[in-house]
Amino acid sequence: MASKIEVEVELKSSAEKIWSGIRESTTLFPKALPQHYQSIQVLEGDGKSVASIRLVSYPPGLSEFSSIKEKIEAVDEGGKIVNYSVIEGELLKYYKNFRGGLSVSSKGENGSLVKWSCEFDKASEEIPNPDFIKDFAIKTFLDLDAYLLAN
Repeated sequence: MASKIEVEVELKSSAEKIWSGIRESTTLFPKALPQHYQSIQVLEGDGKSVASIRLVSYPPGLSEFSSIKEKIEAVDEGGKIVNYSVIEGELLKYYKNFRGGLSVSSKGENGSLVKWSCEFDKASEEIPNPDFIKDFAIKTFLDLDAYLLAN
C-alpha cells in the first residue's frame, strides 16, 4: 500500500515567480542551487511537458543518491501543478514506486504557497519514510525563494 507525505512551504516570492523558477529548473536549479543540484539533463522531450524525462544529478556527499531519472506525468500550467515519477536511480532500491507532485498558489499580497507531496511504496517494512526527501524539497523551495528575491 502506498504511503504519502505532504508539506506546505510559505515563500516571499510571487506564485508566478516561483512557478517560473520551477518550470525553468533544468537550467536554473544547477546555477542557482549548486549545493543541491549538480546538473539536470533533459533526456527526452523538452524537460517541461508530459512524458519528458530528466536525469537529476546531485553533488557528491549530499546523500547516498547520486542521481535519479524522473518522468513528468502531468502538467497544469493554469493551476501551476506538476506531477512526476522516479523511473530510475538508487532511490528505487528503497521505494518500489516513488511519485511526487507540487502546486504553487498565491498567498497574501505578494507571497506564495508551495504544496509538495510524494507517494511511495517501501521495498520492505524496515525502510524508513523518505523524510530526508521532504526536508530536501523544503530546503530547495526556501533557497529558490531566496535566490529569486536576490536576483
